Amino acid sequence: MIVAGLQEEIRALARERDAVILAHNYQVPEVQDVADYVGDSLGLSRQAAATDAAAIVFCGVHFMAETAAILAPDKTVLIPDPDAGCSLAASITADQLRAWKAENPGAVVVSYVNTSADVKAETDYCCTSGNAQAVIEAIPADREILFLPDMYLGLWLERVTGRKLTIWLGECHVHAGIRPADIERWQADAPDAELLVHPECGCASQAMAFANERTKILSTEGMVRFAKGSPRRRFVVATETGILHRLSKEVPEKEFVAAREAAVCRFMKMISLEKARDSLRDMKHVVTVEPALAERARGAIDRMVAIS
Repeated sequence: MIVAGLQEEIRALARERDAVILAHNYQVPEVQDVADYVGDSLGLSRQAAATDAAAIVFCGVHFMAETAAILAPDKTVLIPDPDAGCSLAASITADQLRAWKAENPGAVVVSYVNTSADVKAETDYCCTSGNAQAVIEAIPADREILFLPDMYLGLWLERVTGRKLTIWLGECHVHAGIRPADIERWQADAPDAELLVHPECGCASQAMAFANERTKILSTEGMVRFAKGSPRRRFVVATETGILHRLSKEVPEKEFVAAREAAVCRFMKMISLEKARDSLRDMKHVVTVEPALAERARGAIDRMVAIS
């Protein structure tokens, strides 16, 4: 009853404030359930860019809200907890990227969306796990590519595109913690299940090595689409556990289990219904990006949104 009451209060405030509520797939279930749209970074970016609402409540981590502020400069972008960060985004700074570019003049810089606005401003293309392969394949084959910051996604991209990338050695602490042993265990213990593996995982390259009709390397949005269309009834999911709620909600006739139950992002879980309510009620924790910086970052983000 408390949860339902808070959700109704949030919906009423959103109507009053002309706000749209966006939630990432890794948010806690009750926050996902109150959102107008739940999705991955690419889908959320597209929603932010397209919305007619006056305000955007971004239930995700800080770089996501920054991206929304860049894509929708005329909107008020709120994040319910401004301390919701990202270990992967923190693995590279703009100064480090500038130094790396100086060491590799002429290279094309592709940044995963899990980066700060000042890193995006030094970037030629942004990407998400959902369109990273398409982004790499859109770049002429004779151009050197610097890929950052996730090394596991970079290694996976090398394998699927056949391109040699220069890769920054960053990682998401949650995905890096999903190891080959987790996949090996499920290969043996769940012969009836399909394995859905996020390319950020520390096990992704090995999963590809023994990939078969049971093992798929997919973004979170790709996991949802695949599960809906697959004839299998059981799935082992290797990514942050928040996606299990959406999968179970949208495909209720099938079973989903976590490859590693400890794969929980404490930053994604910092946002609660109470914080979302307070942010909307008080219009607080506004996320802004300095206009000159936003202009420099927007080109890379626009290319990300345009490439499917």
